[in-house]
Amino acid sequence: MSATTQSEISVRGRAAARAIRSASTDVRDAALASIAARLEADAAAILAANAQDVAAAVADGTSAALVDRLTLNGERLAALSQAVRDVAALADPVGRVIDDRRLHNGLELSKVRVPIGRVLVVYEARPNVTVDVAALCIKSGNVALLRGSASAKHTNAALSAAVRGGLADAGLPEDIVIPIEGSRDDLGELVSDASAADIVVPRGGEALKDFLLEKSRIPVLAAAGGICHVYLDRDANAEMAVAITMNAKVQRPGVCNAAETLLVHADRTDLLQPVLGALREAGVELRGDERTRAAIDFEINAATEADWDAEYLDLILAVRVVDDLDAALDHIDQHSTGHSEAIVTDSLEASRVFTDSVDSACVYVNASTRFTDGGEYGMGAEVGNSTARLHVRGPIGLEDLTTTKYVVIGTGQIRG
Repeated sequence: MSATTQSEISVRGRAAARAIRSASTDVRDAALASIAARLEADAAAILAANAQDVAAAVADGTSAALVDRLTLNGERLAALSQAVRDVAALADPVGRVIDDRRLHNGLELSKVRVPIGRVLVVYEARPNVTVDVAALCIKSGNVALLRGSASAKHTNAALSAAVRGGLADAGLPEDIVIPIEGSRDDLGELVSDASAADIVVPRGGEALKDFLLEKSRIPVLAAAGGICHVYLDRDANAEMAVAITMNAKVQRPGVCNAAETLLVHADRTDLLQPVLGALREAGVELRGDERTRAAIDFEINAATEADWDAEYLDLILAVRVVDDLDAALDHIDQHSTGHSEAIVTDSLEASRVFTDSVDSACVYVNASTRFTDGGEYGMGAEVGNSTARLHVRGPIGLEDLTTTKYVVIGTGQIRG
């Protein structure tokens, strides 16, 4: 990416930021309605573009789970349109007064929510991100700079065209959403320019997050990969253990909130046969430690140390028997990426210790890790799931795309 192009992105983004920042809630909501309508009107073109990307992915030998993540169909596209409408229906955080008081000198001080500005999101083969991020940025008064992956280039282009067309239909600048292309080196040059954006969010694996943390002079809000755990406690309900583990691993294995490791209390190895049997029937490749392999009547692969740190994004699951809850917590503390963890237990004490001790963005008791999602949390959509500790943690929604400023009104006061 040339310096001129980077400069153009900065200039275009700043101009669009002024326009969207001053747009009323009604205008922004009208734009979202136009975008939803455009997505529906352009459905045939979008699905045709997606078919090109999917065919190329299959030809390249991409795993079935990642192909699924890339794939759009009529139902998923309709869900994207509905997500845009859901975002429009949410309360507008922009302009919300957080604090309002009179100072001793008579100044009226207000602390209000305002847009961050220009949000650069770098994402892999996740076409839904194009629409989700655009919708959330528009609603929260931000500009969206969208840098998708080459593997979804046709889909992203078609979706971006629909979004930008919807903005134009509503009388807003198309550059409120700016698609960005280029190589990994181009991306490195872009994020090394602090004027290009106000914040950058990686939506992909740990390698992408690490790349941006190394190269970026723009603040990075880490929303990256997930090595998520399900722990079956000594007091786990057997039926629940099967259902939750199956859902966490099998429903959509190519997404970051899918479970990658199953931990089982040493007193409940009786759960391994039904749980792992169901997973095996669903096509999951199992990799177990010695105690796991000894507790079942069928052969599975031996787990290695590398498996505890693997984000498979596929129908593969590492399984380990642990001595007790403390041992499970030690394993999670050592190997988790801080995304989502779940415990299955009927013990209130165990659930309390687990939720208090696990240091991840989202912690579940008797529920699947697959619920870590802005839509499921009532946010309409999400930019990503933040594993950072500053500004926001967990699904990044509307309010998380705002910052604050102080507005001070006086009657002629001067400081002595």
